[in-house]
Amino acid sequence: MMNRRVSLHFGRLLMGVVVFCVATCVFAAAGGSTGSGSMPSVSSPQYDPAEEYDIGVAALEAGDFKEAESAFRKVIKAAPKNAESHYMLGLARLGRENLRGARDAFRTALKRKPRMIQARAHLGATLARMGDKEEAQSELDVLLARQTACAEKCRDVDILSQAIEIIQTAMTADGAEAYNPVRAFPLISGELGDGAYLSAIGLINEARYVEAIETLQDAELAFGPHPDVLTYLGFAYRKLRQYERAEAYYHAALAIAPEHRGATEYLGELRVEQGDLSAADRLLTRLESLCTFGCAEADELRRWIEAARS
Repeated sequence: MMNRRVSLHFGRLLMGVVVFCVATCVFAAAGGSTGSGSMPSVSSPQYDPAEEYDIGVAALEAGDFKEAESAFRKVIKAAPKNAESHYMLGLARLGRENLRGARDAFRTALKRKPRMIQARAHLGATLARMGDKEEAQSELDVLLARQTACAEKCRDVDILSQAIEIIQTAMTADGAEAYNPVRAFPLISGELGDGAYLSAIGLINEARYVEAIETLQDAELAFGPHPDVLTYLGFAYRKLRQYERAEAYYHAALAIAPEHRGATEYLGELRVEQGDLSAADRLLTRLESLCTFGCAEADELRRWIEAARS
């Protein structure tokens, strides 16, 4: 656990010189403001799910699967719809040789995020180890179809090949014995997670929202249900006019960080875009109660509401 903590702190020091510009500039171009303005690995201490997720990842790396399962169960209690946490719970259960529990966790992860390649690979391999070769083949077929559609041009080409190999190997007579679920896919470090977060902000500045979402999902795998990452995902989906998904991410952020100013502001802007100015007014009142001496988030939402009324 200590190594991961030092790693995250080191990442914060390396990026300290650029955080201010990124956090303050991004949403001037994108039509909003900065939310909490902090890197995911430097979140406020009130965000317990991120802490537990970090503990769980460190425990996985150390081979302490009981501790990892306990941590991820706590995260899921706070954020039950977070696919990444269910995926990590599946890894912890595999480490404890709880194949049925792992299978169920991976299935839940895929229910929340059907295109999660790692979860499908581990589900297929787990089914193979349980002797359910027909179901394992079904999971393999899904990945093979995606690989064909990818045609070596999409960003997932390498991970798809790796996922297919994992299931195919687990389906062989002795492949299941060599299968190491925790090492099958490298766990994303804090530095890489911070890098993905920064890259996503740059992509949002360039209005490349689909790519931003893909990159934010890498950050989400590193940090779990972090309110900053969830808020930016909501923002990107909103810019793509996928309002239902955007709202779900905003609510997920506020469920674990009720005073998150960025999520509150962007949910208010979403209400303006939907024509529900009464709801936007209520969210502005909420922001004003959070910002006793005023804040950019309240000012921006107020501007949106006034512009809509005029």
